[in-house]
Amino acid sequence: MGKVVIQVEELSKVYRLGTIGTGYLLHDLQRWWTTTVRKQEDPFFQLPGTQASPEPGQALWALQNINFEVKQGEVWGIIGNNGAGKSTLLKIISRIIRPSMGRIRGKGKVNSLLEVGTGFHPELSGRENIYLSGYILGMSKAEIRAKFDEIAAFSGVEKFLDTPVKRYSSGMYVRLAFAVAAHLEPDILIVDEVLAVGDAEFQKKCLGKMRDVAQSEGRTILFVSHSMQAINNLCDKGLWLHQGKVKATGSAASVVNDYLTSAQRVQLKQSWTDPEHAPGNENVRLQSVELVPHLLTPDSPLDVRTPLTVKFQFWNLLAGETSLSMGLHLYTYGGELVFDRPTSDRLCRPGLIQAECTIPGNFLNDGSYYISFVITRNTSVDLFRYEECLSFDVADYRGDYNYYGKWVGVVRPNFPFELKPAEAGIGHYQSLSS
Repeated sequence: MGKVVIQVEELSKVYRLGTIGTGYLLHDLQRWWTTTVRKQEDPFFQLPGTQASPEPGQALWALQNINFEVKQGEVWGIIGNNGAGKSTLLKIISRIIRPSMGRIRGKGKVNSLLEVGTGFHPELSGRENIYLSGYILGMSKAEIRAKFDEIAAFSGVEKFLDTPVKRYSSGMYVRLAFAVAAHLEPDILIVDEVLAVGDAEFQKKCLGKMRDVAQSEGRTILFVSHSMQAINNLCDKGLWLHQGKVKATGSAASVVNDYLTSAQRVQLKQSWTDPEHAPGNENVRLQSVELVPHLLTPDSPLDVRTPLTVKFQFWNLLAGETSLSMGLHLYTYGGELVFDRPTSDRLCRPGLIQAECTIPGNFLNDGSYYISFVITRNTSVDLFRYEECLSFDVADYRGDYNYYGKWVGVVRPNFPFELKPAEAGIGHYQSLSS
């Protein structure tokens, strides 16, 4: 196993709300001298629960009693809801802010990409900002010059290198910023949710670059993202933060699964008796959406063998005959689209319209899913969308298989696929060497 490069022990960070300064100039100067120059604790702010602590409601625990270790070469994905403390944790590890309690031990050079365009000056060109940002992040002028062409090519903004970056879009900003950071040679790379600004192609390129850096060069990466698919693809370890506390640690797949399971809700049916308060608009109004599992017995589980029928009913409020169609979208709770199944166009008069779709058994893998749909006119004009109208879990079933690991993939179809002797191969095997 690799050596420990980051060790976090009893780490906590608390903020005092609603107060700026102490209210007295002399006390403010004393606080600055004590905390900034002497590097000691704030004499005018004690932790909650101690003497002279702030009143209840004035203290916010951004982090509380965080403990974990990161070994060299590991890629950690840090997940959690907004406000869970992910960015605060990265800023403390990057030594941008100080913890209120606890300590962090680290070995090696750390580079952090926490904001879009770190170290960039808006009035300077992209070319000048590559040198400026690289120097701020710890590269020498010779290193930047040697890697300049590679950085420019990776960013994809070579045509605009002599343009001031204040005229760049946010996507171009993050492309250039990540290109500089990706070509540094730190022992530990810390990346916050900055890649969300880039397009899908660039995100894929960045994830591939980080994977190559971790696997081939043994770098350690801490990666914060709300994309569970990116976490699963890139990371081998996971840390789930919830309201400033560690909810779970372990393999990335297990932590992501626990996080998604906690957020899901099983909802097999919705109906509305009052059309005026039902979801919809002046074009359509819903009456009901329902998922009907075809169980062998009422007590049977909904597993990978179970066929599922999805039923929709909605009121068409458009005057005259209108060409309508409907699209059924099935997603995993990780946000991955499994399929998009549209109906054919049909001329519909005003009134109640229904649609039905059956998902066969032995098609979906075990996991958690949700259904969304869209109603369109003339196959091109969206009339109404309803996201996450139904949600459900699919349990595992192995039958005669002796494999007990996680079955990979979103779908698990039972296509005909068998081993049998080839008719042309009947006879004795003859070695190629004989």
